[in-house]
Amino acid sequence: MTNPLSQQRCVPCEGGVPALTEVEAKTLMEQIPQWQLSDNHDAIHRVFDFKGFYQTMSFINMVAWIAQQQGHHPDVQFGYNQCTITYSTHAINGLSHNDFICASLIDNAMLEPSH
Repeated sequence: MTNPLSQQRCVPCEGGVPALTEVEAKTLMEQIPQWQLSDNHDAIHRVFDFKGFYQTMSFINMVAWIAQQQGHHPDVQFGYNQCTITYSTHAINGLSHNDFICASLIDNAMLEPSH
């Protein structure tokens, strides 16, 4: 099922707008239930597990493609068979709608049969 967030596009954010409030972030979290909200509600992250290194790197390349298409880039940490994706909008030192759009796009891509 396609998430409404994944139908949206990121809007460039260069600061000057407030970060999402805790209430706003928690409401958006309902649309990406596999992600975790940080304790101070300024970032979201999700850990992905894979069979091996090749699958992990393929996933990272897919995330990079989404990031380039959206102009919004995550922090990525990975090992042999695991990858953690973290989103936060650095220009506002907190979460923006863009973070949730990209998380949703990754979730939708993972639903495709090739993953």
